[in-house]
Amino acid sequence: MNSQGQNPAHERFELDEAAIDAARQSIDDGVITATLNLPVDKLIKLLNDSLATELVCVLRYRRHHFTVDGVTSPKIKEEFLVHAQEEQAHADKLAERIVQLGGKPDFSPETLKSRSHADYDDSDTLASMVRANLVAERVAIEAYRQLIQLIGDRDPTTRQMLTDILADEEEHADELKDWLPKN
Repeated sequence: MNSQGQNPAHERFELDEAAIDAARQSIDDGVITATLNLPVDKLIKLLNDSLATELVCVLRYRRHHFTVDGVTSPKIKEEFLVHAQEEQAHADKLAERIVQLGGKPDFSPETLKSRSHADYDDSDTLASMVRANLVAERVAIEAYRQLIQLIGDRDPTTRQMLTDILADEEEHADELKDWLPKN
């Protein structure tokens, strides 16, 4: 509290008019304004790495969907396809945001695996497929949590998108954990 009984943190509760004026000027920058206080090129690289992760996950889930076999697997087979579709939706959101930020989404098959945080898997048993997918979901969860923390409050739109994706990844991990064979 200062001598007038006001909290100094609340003294400047107003919009930054200079930043608003600057937003009127550089229209070629699209969504990037003065208050996006991030290294946009590095953010785009990290988003492209997340895009690669999602695409590898799509491929892994789809392979598992088509190759899983067994009496206990029909429901899981269909869930693998649902997960693949949700991972594709994540990839689409990431690609769209990369473009909004002035970047180019990297769909290059030559570098996809090396840029992905998660691994591709060609397991043949249901148990190993579930385990591989759970590991990949946990890796994605950790990567998204770190990226959200890096962004902080500096890019609320990207942070919200990542938070929504993270919630889906946590749901996937929770389901997969329930499918692990009980010892």
